[in-house]
Amino acid sequence: MIRVLVVDDEALVRTGFTHILNVSPDIRAVAAVPGGQAVQTVRELRPDVVLLDIRMPDVDGLSILAEVRRMPEPPVVAILTTFDTDEYVVAALRSGAAGFLLKDTDPEQLPHLVRTLIEGGTVLSSQVTRTVVNGFLSGGLRETRAVNLVARLTERERAVLALLAEGLSNTEIGDRLHLSTGTVKGHVSCVLEKVQADNRVQAALVAERAGLLKPSEETALR
Repeated sequence: MIRVLVVDDEALVRTGFTHILNVSPDIRAVAAVPGGQAVQTVRELRPDVVLLDIRMPDVDGLSILAEVRRMPEPPVVAILTTFDTDEYVVAALRSGAAGFLLKDTDPEQLPHLVRTLIEGGTVLSSQVTRTVVNGFLSGGLRETRAVNLVARLTERERAVLALLAEGLSNTEIGDRLHLSTGTVKGHVSCVLEKVQADNRVQAALVAERAGLLKPSEETALR
């Protein structure tokens, strides 16, 4: 059972996400709380995944993210965002967010996205990807640097990075490359270290900048 905590200042959003998640037999929304209760609830319930609103009136979502990520065994944190909060996206990524979901994500897709997160996959709504890419470009992730980073990888690691950038989980990457999940985890760890990425989303952006993806895959990222 994947245990999910929903953190949002709007009761309607909390109720909606809770209902959608609880329909799935393998997912349970263990709590849905406003921002002020988030950190304590994470400590008490120890969820696997936190869906966190990035901008709330009672507390800064980025501060919650930072505090949660400092915990000994932190949950996976995905950011809930809207078009008018794009300025927070890059900061959240640098603070360790594992993905970004729009609040109006298709309800049928939400359980799948949660499963992708818990399996180590990348969740990045296409509507916010350009903001993330532009933010990293301004922060120094130029094409030349990305190419140099990818050049450090072995052929197998480049294949893992390309599939990681498609948003595939470790299990799915293993199926594609005929590798065990444990072997994929080892490759992913090496890839993150070599391309100087803190998480899979950052690594996916390195792959995009380095031209490692096929045109159809780039379209998905953009």
